[in-house]
Amino acid sequence: MSEIVPDDKDWTWTLERPCPDCGFDPTTVDGPDIASLVTAYTTPWTDVLARPDVAARPNPSTWSPLEYACHVRDVCDLFADRVQLMLDEDGARFANWDQDVTAVESAYAAQPPVVVASEIPVAAARLSAAYAGVSGSQWERRGVRSNGSEFTVLTLGRYGLHDLRHHVWDVGASVD
Repeated sequence: MSEIVPDDKDWTWTLERPCPDCGFDPTTVDGPDIASLVTAYTTPWTDVLARPDVAARPNPSTWSPLEYACHVRDVCDLFADRVQLMLDEDGARFANWDQDVTAVESAYAAQPPVVVASEIPVAAARLSAAYAGVSGSQWERRGVRSNGSEFTVLTLGRYGLHDLRHHVWDVGASVD
């Protein structure tokens, strides 16, 4: 299996305009909608993970649906932690998270699909609950990623939603 080329693109542009690939438009998402959209954007993974070829990469340099699913699970957990950190500490600083290193160290490609399928709803529920509890001025609390990118609780939610929706698109599934 070839090594995946690390994704070092700055995806924060997805906070300003629609994604030409998956169609996610951050300007249409209000804070109170984030919790339900997390659920909507993670529900397709049950069917994706039941595919007979779920562990097959479409090409040597692209993650398999299984690897994407593991990433989605971990994104939900990471973002739930970051939301809580921002609510606890305005101006919170996020530790670096290298998704490509995590994929290798956690052996995404070797994880049992049935286990991942059971873990995604749990992680998604945790992220959804974090956003369901946000109100008022909490939406404007801030956090700073290790590369200096600044987010509010609202923009972090929109950023995370794009990631979740984009990966459903990556594997040819639908959220509709």
